Amino acid sequence: MNYLISIVGLIVVLGLAWVASNNRKQVKVKPIMMMIIIQLILAYVLLNTKIGLNVIQAVATGFTKLLEFANEGVVFVFGGIANEGSFPFFLNVLLPIIFISALIGILQHIKVLPFIMKWIGWALSKVNGMGKLESYNAVASALVGQSEVFITVKKQLGQLPPHRLYTLCASAMSTVSMGIVGAYMTMIDPKYVVTAIVINLFGGFIIASIINPYTVTEEEDILDVQAEKQSFFEMLGEYIIDGFKVAIIVAAMLIGFVALMAGLNSLFDLIFGISFQGIVGYVFAPFAILMGVPVSESVTAGGIMATKLVTNEFVAMLSLSDVASSLSERTIGIISVFVVSFANFSSIGIISGAVKGLHEKQGNAVARFGLKLLYGATLVSVLTSVIVSFIL
Repeated sequence: MNYLISIVGLIVVLGLAWVASNNRKQVKVKPIMMMIIIQLILAYVLLNTKIGLNVIQAVATGFTKLLEFANEGVVFVFGGIANEGSFPFFLNVLLPIIFISALIGILQHIKVLPFIMKWIGWALSKVNGMGKLESYNAVASALVGQSEVFITVKKQLGQLPPHRLYTLCASAMSTVSMGIVGAYMTMIDPKYVVTAIVINLFGGFIIASIINPYTVTEEEDILDVQAEKQSFFEMLGEYIIDGFKVAIIVAAMLIGFVALMAGLNSLFDLIFGISFQGIVGYVFAPFAILMGVPVSESVTAGGIMATKLVTNEFVAMLSLSDVASSLSERTIGIISVFVVSFANFSSIGIISGAVKGLHEKQGNAVARFGLKLLYGATLVSVLTSVIVSFIL
């Protein structure tokens, strides 16, 4: 019965993506089926062996160490501002972008990132049927985060047409940053964190290739243009300033979006006696069932899904921890992989703000298709949960 529900769930997710497609005739079935099979294989390996988990944990440990280095600079400048034991989002999450940006600049300067872009992008593009840049961007999003990733391609941003820009942004919203994986692992089982990261990578391509199908020619895909020649310290200063601009703009966008969501919840509660978040929870209950969650637990699961959508994944993970004792292991696994992504309303502001900080015109373009981005990224999370439901 569980397999039958999972199959129906898979069909529904792909159907919802197809409904939103901007060019249904151009959707390529073969790479989509190939990526679904890869997802199933990877989910089985990651949830039943220790090999994949050990590799991802090693990478996460490395990025956690980088954030510790970044924290040295933040503490030097802002030490004493935060109360002991507190976790100010701006100081601990956004300001480290400056250090990550500097590191990205160095890796670009010494030709490491262009090398990664060429070969990993080439390998993934053979599977997903998309361009090398899109493939590289998906991997980079998982490594450096949804804001920082655009710094790695800032030289190419201005050249991208809207359809390719959409795919880059969709990847950024569908993944999570290695820098915060350690924090996730303190709230939910590490094996679900790792599984979601890997499965989302291919899920992002699957949904994007249905909603936003296109073919990239060899001529169009050569976007790794030669950067202007700069001295090391000239380059370093530029990337540090870019990182600071991204951090400030993202902070401004977050303040606005989070405040608007709080106001919307309050308004719905005043008028209807139930918050906007609560209403969306009931809306998500059928999707929870299609993801393999038992009917008796679907409303609770739907509420957690809604919490993630209207707030962020951290709040959703805390909500899951609060009710985990009342849920089955199957439901916990399915919902755990759902919440591991940046698919929420505030991410629209984060991504458009990050792009706007590097290229104003392209940032405005991202803002225009923001809701479609969120729709697609949410389908990626649902697809990942459906894939995992086959294995659990």
